[in-house]
Amino acid sequence: MTDHAQLSRLDLNLLVALDALLTERSVTRAAERLHLSQPALSASLARLRTHFGDPILARRGNTYELTPFALRLAEHTTTALEAARRVFESQATWAPTESTREFAIYGSDYGFATIGTVVSRLAAERAAGVKFRFMLHTPAVVDDAANRLRSADGMIIPHGFLTELSYVDLWHDQWVAVVAESNETVGAELTMDDLARLPFVMTYQSRSAFTSAGRQIQQLGIEPRVEVVAESFLSIPHFIAGTDRIALMQRALAPAAQRLADVRIVALPFDATPITNALWWHPVHGRDPEHTWMRQLFVEAGRIVEAGEHADLAV
Repeated sequence: MTDHAQLSRLDLNLLVALDALLTERSVTRAAERLHLSQPALSASLARLRTHFGDPILARRGNTYELTPFALRLAEHTTTALEAARRVFESQATWAPTESTREFAIYGSDYGFATIGTVVSRLAAERAAGVKFRFMLHTPAVVDDAANRLRSADGMIIPHGFLTELSYVDLWHDQWVAVVAESNETVGAELTMDDLARLPFVMTYQSRSAFTSAGRQIQQLGIEPRVEVVAESFLSIPHFIAGTDRIALMQRALAPAAQRLADVRIVALPFDATPITNALWWHPVHGRDPEHTWMRQLFVEAGRIVEAGEHADLAV
């Protein structure tokens, strides 16, 4: 039997039931979520068990747990359901002013606080029904970007992490250092001695998650003395204020940092490699007119961030 013949025999409504069961881990709660009767969803579960040859849900005392096989299914099910939804929501003709599409974008809080805020404002002005879902990426998401971006619309991340995906450059940025306003041992510019002497707040520090400037410090022969690792750029000021710590931050975030806590921005003692931020997406979205419109919105917003005008919008 061909793959197409096998697919034609499947009831795609079972995918919706499977997603609810995997999420809720309860027939009762899954039925409530889908506004179905419990017997109806139990019948769907029975069909799923027959199809997969696996219980999916296994009783443990008074509760149910997902089987090991069901745990492996969970991520694929969400991706498949989202892909199916996008197929049937596609329109032959499309106008932004009439759209109710939700665009799902991965990124860090750096990207969301800069270009994300600008994109959301531009969209609100031109397409009131369009929504954006900004989702924090993790090292695991970045490593699996080629798969994740089949169902999500894009990822905001600098060059150096992704390859073999479609992208458009958005804006360029520079690295600066952040120190407490009360830190009198540091002048208007850090010294190499400061880098070796003072404790650090690092945003990412692993083999697959790092900042280019942090890596450069190590290449200069200085192993940073790290006191805090926080996977959030916007949290940096709170870990710096009132301490002798230093941190690295993108210049575009500096105005927000200074609004959040008593910190000041100083120059680095070396020429840090500039950051080229880009929007990445899977080629499957290449000819989607809605996606094309969204990409153009990001490009326009990138010019605003490049000019530093995003800081004025946040005031």
